[in-house]
Amino acid sequence: MSVINVTKDNFEEIKNSEKTVLLDFYADWCGPCRMVAPIIHEIAEENPQYVVGKINVDDESELAMAFDVMTIPTIVVIKGGEVVNQVSGVRPKAQILSLLEG
Repeated sequence: MSVINVTKDNFEEIKNSEKTVLLDFYADWCGPCRMVAPIIHEIAEENPQYVVGKINVDDESELAMAFDVMTIPTIVVIKGGEVVNQVSGVRPKAQILSLLEG
C-alpha cells in the first residue's frame, strides 16, 4: 500500500480507519524529515495492515496544531480513532514498527 497524503479534507476518514494509522508530520524543507521519509514509505509498502499517511505541516497547520506538533518529524499512531503513541525526531524503522505494534 502506498503512503496517503493526508489533508484536513480526508483526515476524519483516515483517523477513523479500522486499521491502525501511522501519520508522519513533516515539511519539505526539513532535513531530518527527508531522512525518515524512505522508512515511512518502506513501512507502507511492506505492511498493508496499516494505513500510512504524511501530513505536510506547512500546508496543514490546523492538523499540526491539533496534535501539538512542535518538532518535525513527528510520528503519530492512531488506533480506534485515538492517539496511542506520538514521538518526535528521527527514529529507526524497528522503533517505528514497535510503536505500531505496541
